[in-house]
Amino acid sequence: MLAGHEGGKTGYWPRVWAMRGLLYAWDDAATSVVINAVNDESWRVREMAAKVCRRHRVEGALDAVARQEDEPVARVQAAAERALRTVAR
Repeated sequence: MLAGHEGGKTGYWPRVWAMRGLLYAWDDAATSVVINAVNDESWRVREMAAKVCRRHRVEGALDAVARQEDEPVARVQAAAERALRTVAR
């Protein structure tokens, strides 16, 4: 990755791993970043952001996650649906 593969330092992998890190080391200060990541250009980032929203029940993400209903990538759509069910409870 750092040698330029997968977009290098500015590619999607660093954003995916940033979201993944938030699964385990959550801070409410990251809420707006996670909500914005739900709409990232990379499906991998969108999927991980939805997982973070679900794990930490990020209530502010309800609208962003609900908009993923028409998501073309099945994995992202499934993660968003699970997040929506969990956060809406």
